[in-house]
Amino acid sequence: MPITLGFREFKEIRDLIYQKTGIFITEEKIYLLKKRVEKRMSEKRMTNPEEYVRFLKYFDKNGEEFNELINEVTINETYFFREFPQLQVFAEHCLPELIERTNVKFVKILSAGCSSGEEPYTLSIICREMLYPSYQYHIMALDIDDNALKKAAEGIYEERSIKDVPKVYLRKYFQTIERGYRVIDEVRKFVSFYKINLFDDKQLLSFGKDFDFVFCRNVLIYFSDESRRKVVNTFYLMMKPGAYIFLGHSESLSRITTLFELKRMGNGLVYQKPLER
Repeated sequence: MPITLGFREFKEIRDLIYQKTGIFITEEKIYLLKKRVEKRMSEKRMTNPEEYVRFLKYFDKNGEEFNELINEVTINETYFFREFPQLQVFAEHCLPELIERTNVKFVKILSAGCSSGEEPYTLSIICREMLYPSYQYHIMALDIDDNALKKAAEGIYEERSIKDVPKVYLRKYFQTIERGYRVIDEVRKFVSFYKINLFDDKQLLSFGKDFDFVFCRNVLIYFSDESRRKVVNTFYLMMKPGAYIFLGHSESLSRITTLFELKRMGNGLVYQKPLER
């Protein structure tokens, strides 16, 4: 018997996801959510959407089913060295500027919405090339999707994920195995993965207020304006004065907050937390 997810059920599930995660699913995506809900209902052997909504609201005490639904809903389109011009600005301009200005010996980086790990491992490769061993670094990588984090921790990727990796780095930092390509331990050991809801400001702040760089690329596009503002304001509190934040190349902070300064670095524009406020 086919499952019919009506607009009322869509709205209830959409609102529940928004309240708990800040992710806002527009009405244009009702079909996408319907398919994800259908899959979860089939797993739970349910045929009535109202029953599933009630279960999420009142009987999913540990949030296990909600986590499974979020794993289905979140979109994990990523690959190594994505949006390379941004990474070039980070490597060739922002990192040297930070070192020269602060003479810091340890660089702390946040990868928020890290998905299956391609971004934080890319950052680790760049830092090994640009910093190590003269300077130490560590990358804290956060995501809400259990399945993506499991893949990230494993560090094994298919051809599609490594398509933009420079050949010299592919030989240097990846092992060819039967299942694809495995990131070597010398890259992985500098990255720690954590499950976190970016909408949870207290949990985010528990990672510290001493980040030199924050990467949150192509993540906030799934959030409402209010949610974006909340998350970015929390990032601001987590960053040192003079730290840099990177969004996706098509994203802008100007409509979200005025806390950051827009600066030209090399051929790119970056957002920086002011040195003094």
